[in-house]
Amino acid sequence: MSEKDKKSLVIVESPTKAKTIKGYLGKDYVVKSSMGHLIDLPKSRMAVDINGSFEPEYITIRGRGKILKELKQEAKKSKKVYLAADSDREGEAISYHIKNAIEKENPNIEVKRIVFNEITEKAIKEAVKNPREIDENLVNAQKARRVLDRVVGYTLSPLLWEKIKKGLSAGRVQSVALKVICEREEEIENFVPEEYWTIDAVLLKDKDEFTAKLIQFKDKKIDIKTGEEAEKIIEAIKDKNFVVHEVTESQRKRRPAAPFTTSKLQQAAGSKLGFPSRKTMLVAQQLYEGIPIKGKAVGLITYMRTDSVRISDQALGEVRSFIEDQFGDEYLPDKPRVFTNRGSAQDAHEAIRPTSVFRTPESLKPYLTRDQYRLYRLIWEQFVASQMKEALIKQIKVDIKAGDALFRVSGQVILFNGFLRLTGISEKEENKRLPEMKKGEKLELKELKKEQHHTEPPPRYTDATLVKFLEESGIGRPSTYAPIITTLINRYYIERKNKQFRPTFLGRLTNNLLKQHFKELLDIDFTSQMEEKLDKIAEGKLEWVKLLKDFYPPFMKVVEKAKKELESYKGIMDEETDYICEKCGSRMVKKLGKYGYFLACSAFPECRNTMPLPYGKCPRKGCDGYIVERRTKRKRPFYGCTRYPDCDFMIWEKPAPKACPKCGTVMLEKTIDGKKFYVCLNEECGYREPVGGEKKEEILVSK
Repeated sequence: MSEKDKKSLVIVESPTKAKTIKGYLGKDYVVKSSMGHLIDLPKSRMAVDINGSFEPEYITIRGRGKILKELKQEAKKSKKVYLAADSDREGEAISYHIKNAIEKENPNIEVKRIVFNEITEKAIKEAVKNPREIDENLVNAQKARRVLDRVVGYTLSPLLWEKIKKGLSAGRVQSVALKVICEREEEIENFVPEEYWTIDAVLLKDKDEFTAKLIQFKDKKIDIKTGEEAEKIIEAIKDKNFVVHEVTESQRKRRPAAPFTTSKLQQAAGSKLGFPSRKTMLVAQQLYEGIPIKGKAVGLITYMRTDSVRISDQALGEVRSFIEDQFGDEYLPDKPRVFTNRGSAQDAHEAIRPTSVFRTPESLKPYLTRDQYRLYRLIWEQFVASQMKEALIKQIKVDIKAGDALFRVSGQVILFNGFLRLTGISEKEENKRLPEMKKGEKLELKELKKEQHHTEPPPRYTDATLVKFLEESGIGRPSTYAPIITTLINRYYIERKNKQFRPTFLGRLTNNLLKQHFKELLDIDFTSQMEEKLDKIAEGKLEWVKLLKDFYPPFMKVVEKAKKELESYKGIMDEETDYICEKCGSRMVKKLGKYGYFLACSAFPECRNTMPLPYGKCPRKGCDGYIVERRTKRKRPFYGCTRYPDCDFMIWEKPAPKACPKCGTVMLEKTIDGKKFYVCLNEECGYREPVGGEKKEEILVSK
């Protein structure tokens, strides 16, 4: 092939991204996907020179050799190679390893790095015009993190295998997140509710009714502990005149929030859409890499891993034009609004925004899945609102005296809705109009109400609140939040119930063990400082080897001490059950394995029988089998009897997480008259109970 006929090779991580970029670059370019990392540390051993240089021993990842070979062969036929992995530390490392592999066999070929913040035609062509060399500092920062996490993980995990059970893992950042969740659970368990009472006055002004809250009595802030105290106050003021003591009016401006960073997007998607962090990042990745629109893949949002709130001048000009066209001059600020990054924020990327503000959510709705549409709308609205005028709200505060008591009522009126015209008005921002009142004016008392309350424990963490905590504490980085949560769930350290995280017994046991002997490693400040050092490596201000040399010797001293002092908890997770082994007649033991709980014969190793954890008894009359999960040839899950083929009972619906407390048969979750119930499959039993209800009383279903 002549030099003239050769094409340029562009290497990205994913096939979707490759397809989108190919559509922009045309026939003179070949775009291939590496499918992520091709070269990394082996899984089977430490593979780090811990006694000297801390250099990692990289290998081609198992199963990826064919992809790497194809990329090298394609590079041979190309006049240039452009490495277009994501423009972060991981992307830089992927590019670095591919460059080395290609140049080893093709030393004369030109290999360059290109980066872009959005997958649009303009951004891609601009990146190709302005290639750069590999950023060694970013590569070293990724190497330092990888080696640091490998050293911690591959040192602590075997310790957990030895002392608790095989298959456990401990990570530098995941262990801190686990600690936080466990500590919150302890706070909840140790919380003692305290009783307190409030008193409200229902008042009338010219037939307009409103409610004022008691805030002071005898010049002291209200702190009513008992109903008797509340009653005494009511008796003291019920016959007094209720007189307007003071009326205060003020105006406040409600400014829009900045466009999303990664963590803020995860928080908003968690609280508003109910998305777990992993789902948010998965859907955002799809929007970034490209969605087919009218036969052409289009990248709809900018890069979704960022902790910067910066917006490009071009995007600002576009959104200001859109606001003026759609909402009018009165909604457009005199100049663009500029938001300030947090001190530790990396400014390599813009905030998350639509690649074109003129692609409104409604115009894209036919091309997006429900989840894609909802997340895109969230991103689009946040971005547009961030450059609209602030809302102007008039606040009214009225203090009312009745003898020694001071009551207060507040109201507000939205004078100008500003950005709220786009985002909508929340319950907190709704107009709360009060009748016009003047100082010294008497009001009519309709009713005095006392109400009992109890203080509440702190709430359990959700995806949104845990990500917020990690971000504010400087633990991890935007790209790590979702994987941290996923790892903790997959390892059975925590479980998600009603969108809240609870530590499992295994999680608490692991956390207690680590807390006893690795206090500094789990210290939030220590972990945050380590992140700052990794950032310094990325900026070229710290040698990556120095970080490892400072960390490793004291860490290993603690490890050696822990090995000697830690007591064994082997077998503590095993739980004897009433299930009988069908092969030898011994009792079965409930165990936690790599893929969840299962039953194993207690006569192991003589008998190696195992079976999935049953959901309950088979409902077929005369059958003594149990319902377990099975798979069709196409891997679709169904639920059938352990005595198959003698008993052919099966259902497609997943059984409830508990057996019937009356007869032990499996129950299913069903909706009856709009309410969810667990219903026993045994028709003769007829038991059901409300899902999530506190009361577990038996409800008989008419046969």
